[in-house]
Amino acid sequence: MLENIDRKALEDYQHLIRRYIKGRNGVYAMYRGDKLYYVGLTTNLRNRLKAHLKDHHSESWDRFSVYLTIGTSFIKEMESLLMRIAQPPGNRQTGKFAKCQNLERIFRRDIRTEQHETMDEIFGRIRVQNRREGPDEKRRPVLANYVERAMTLLGKRKGQRVRARVRKNGTIRFEKRIFNSPSLAAVAAVGHPINGWGFWRYERAPGDWVKLRELRRK
Repeated sequence: MLENIDRKALEDYQHLIRRYIKGRNGVYAMYRGDKLYYVGLTTNLRNRLKAHLKDHHSESWDRFSVYLTIGTSFIKEMESLLMRIAQPPGNRQTGKFAKCQNLERIFRRDIRTEQHETMDEIFGRIRVQNRREGPDEKRRPVLANYVERAMTLLGKRKGQRVRARVRKNGTIRFEKRIFNSPSLAAVAAVGHPINGWGFWRYERAPGDWVKLRELRRK
């Protein structure tokens, strides 16, 4: 990298800077004083920076930084990330990611799900399911030791996907019933004895669905 370099250095010592960045790819940033003006990427930093000495950006910056990269696999994502966070005034477009999941839709869905669960609890539309009624009804949910937030569970029944919801207290909501263990919820889903730790999957990271048993390996 070469950071916070005066524009005059690019004008007067191009032969030295060319030695460092000729033919190299990377991300660069241009500043006006101490304020970021523009972020860009290029597979030829020398030519791009030289062009900015004379193009429509030429009078808008007086310092620059360059960050050389090995390969171009993530160079576009790097530029997009900088543009979305810093929002430089010289960039007309907001950065876009080639492969990125926007979590807003999921966040909205999860909020609605929690609101519905709260309403069901308030008006008594759900029932706790355990192996036995009585004292066992109040036992601690199995997942209470593994989860700190609500999350969705997915399983398959005769080729069809079924969905359950783990609540913040570790209980599992499936078809307006509440279960204290993954296996009991799985039995309710498929109609026969089954190990819930292998039946259910949860989203460990966006798009990365793994079996529920992975929670016990953390």
